[in-house]
Amino acid sequence: MPDVSSASLPPGAGAPARLLSIDALRGLVILFMLLDHVRETFYLHHQVPDPMLVAQTPPALFFGRLLAHLCAPVFVFLTGLSAFLYGAKQADGRAAASSFLWKRGLFLVLLEVTVVNFAWTFQFPPATVFLQVIWVIGLSMLALSALVWLPRRALVVLGVVLVAGHNLLDGVHFPVGHVLHVPWAVLHDRGWIEVSEALRLRTSYPLLPWIGVIALGYVAGPWFLPGADAPQRQRRLLAWAVGLLVGFVALRALNAYGDKPWAAGDSALTTVMAFLNVTKYPPSLLFIALTLGVGLWLLRLFERRQGAPWLAPLAVFGAAPMFFYVLHLYVLKFLYLGAEAVWGPNQGRLFGFDAVWMVWLVTGVLAFALYPAVRAFAALKARRRDIAWLKYL
Repeated sequence: MPDVSSASLPPGAGAPARLLSIDALRGLVILFMLLDHVRETFYLHHQVPDPMLVAQTPPALFFGRLLAHLCAPVFVFLTGLSAFLYGAKQADGRAAASSFLWKRGLFLVLLEVTVVNFAWTFQFPPATVFLQVIWVIGLSMLALSALVWLPRRALVVLGVVLVAGHNLLDGVHFPVGHVLHVPWAVLHDRGWIEVSEALRLRTSYPLLPWIGVIALGYVAGPWFLPGADAPQRQRRLLAWAVGLLVGFVALRALNAYGDKPWAAGDSALTTVMAFLNVTKYPPSLLFIALTLGVGLWLLRLFERRQGAPWLAPLAVFGAAPMFFYVLHLYVLKFLYLGAEAVWGPNQGRLFGFDAVWMVWLVTGVLAFALYPAVRAFAALKARRRDIAWLKYL
């Protein structure tokens, strides 16, 4: 993906100038994530499986969920990119990046199984622990903390092989009780892990392909170093975005590899929906090609619009992503409990909205309502770099 001929990590390369485009892209996908989590809170009576059932999914619900598909790949890719840039600021380069990845990865895994899981379930002690996106980002960082010591060419090859080749393993499964059931459930086969009669784990985000995504983000780091040629970086981003999207269209049209087969619908709209209906758990090759292709194109677009006033609010959300993540989960949980207390379970066992437009409306209201708190925390984080733990948020 990047220029593999460059050195693995220039020690003490200097503090990279912070590109607004990186934070803005992260902020945009955070808002898409908010949309999806509002759906999961107030529209869960309309289940959305993976991949989606096109014939049973209204277009407004389908495309809202499709937007949310961008979140995890962009988060993980930018995590790898940010790890490289962090190491580039330090005199000991890769050692600093490896140490930071290890400590932050452990922190995220712990955060997922405690603070984040409680926000979803409000159970203590929990009966079920959902191992979701924060878990997989944490594990990916732990893996990358070791992989950064590989030569850059090897890291590129490994990233491509994991992303492009893991679908060859889709037919591999191990039953409960098999010695490989638990590690395979973590690595590739989404499923349940029974810890005891009182506790089970759900591996919602199998790890293997995400290691490939974070590795590719890391090896893209040299494009963003201070002194890097900005027009050349933008050409590379465009070339890889177009390459990924063209590859997605070609492989999807062939219907031979990279995701579950699709078939034309009874209208142009349902045919487009079927074509874009990719698998997220674990992320198929076509899922990653589509989402990273769009993500890299947006990253280039945002850099070329670096001075646009509409980018600044997005960058605020992107500058404090973990703070926003935890904050919005608890806000949504308390809003749901309040609505249920006032109106009761109006959708069977659940309280829920009657229409998708209400999901979009609440998302917009929450984005405005949470913005001042996120902006204040982002300013604190930027101002108090002497507080070491703030960098983990």
